[in-house]
Amino acid sequence: MARLKRRILAPSGVPPPSDKYSHAVGVRASELLFIAGQTSRDDQGELIGAGDAAAQTRRAFELIGLILSEAGADFSNVVEFTTYIVGRDSVNGFVEARSELFDELYPEGDYPPNTLVNIESLGGTEALVEISAIAALP
Repeated sequence: MARLKRRILAPSGVPPPSDKYSHAVGVRASELLFIAGQTSRDDQGELIGAGDAAAQTRRAFELIGLILSEAGADFSNVVEFTTYIVGRDSVNGFVEARSELFDELYPEGDYPPNTLVNIESLGGTEALVEISAIAALP
């Protein structure tokens, strides 16, 4: 698939991002792919990385990568992430794992926007992290 041309916006007067995300990204696309929130589950639906937000983050991104691949895309096509994290104690593990992954996935630093929401529970499960994505396909 052709590489998506991304235009990262960093308007003056808007504080810089506090981590590895952009405030906005512009793309031209012929199709949008909406990826449902992915949690850290194996093929049988069992939780991977119980109590470990970093491990769960890595697995959620792995699953998103598999879905993107099935659509003929990769992480360069992602134009937005939404992340739900259970409890404040999970934030550091998420940020640590995402930082490591994004160094590899976005070596040029053109990170997609990301909305991070801290919540009490993910459907009453032991999952600590759920990540959804929107990808633009040229």
